[in-house]
Amino acid sequence: MVQKGPRPLVLCGPSGSGKSTLLKRLLKEFPDKFGFSVSHTTRGPRPGEKDGVHYHFTNKTDMTAAIERGEFIESATFSGNMYGTSKQAVNDVRRTGKICVLDIDIEGVKQIKHTDLDPLLVFVMPPSVNELERRLRARNTENEDTLKKRLDTARREISFGEEPGNFHITILNDNLDKAYSDLREFISQNIEDKEQDDKTEKDTNEK
Repeated sequence: MVQKGPRPLVLCGPSGSGKSTLLKRLLKEFPDKFGFSVSHTTRGPRPGEKDGVHYHFTNKTDMTAAIERGEFIESATFSGNMYGTSKQAVNDVRRTGKICVLDIDIEGVKQIKHTDLDPLLVFVMPPSVNELERRLRARNTENEDTLKKRLDTARREISFGEEPGNFHITILNDNLDKAYSDLREFISQNIEDKEQDDKTEKDTNEK
């Protein structure tokens, strides 16, 4: 059971699109307004990653069992590793009254549309696949095989992101400041306006 709370915000985009950077900026500027839903994964931690902060690191046996028990909102497998968002992770954020932010892939987006969370869906678009490849190579965390898989996945994700109706907004991240400004404007229009509408309706009902 997922608790009631503010409408969640979903950020989706290929690895290297810059969505994590936009997310960090948002959480830093509005720490009291937004809370990040920490995903589960069966992959090992990368240097500097902490369990419970960047991911909940687990194993395939435990995660598969939890999914079968209905404890996950969405899950997917990439490069042999499982990723997913648990109901508990979303509830932990919503319990604080904050807007829950989720960083999920297109399979997760398809699944979350079948829940009653009614999230705001944002797709972060890279300038080009070539630029995406340059960013991923600069990270130096991929070998040629996983890099090719990521780029193949990115092409599918970009195609899905470009289809009308899949997302509420697509933000082109060819300039980080401009992309963040577009994200902030979208949030203020859709979340703050909704909060104001709800307050007005509540005040009217109480009169």
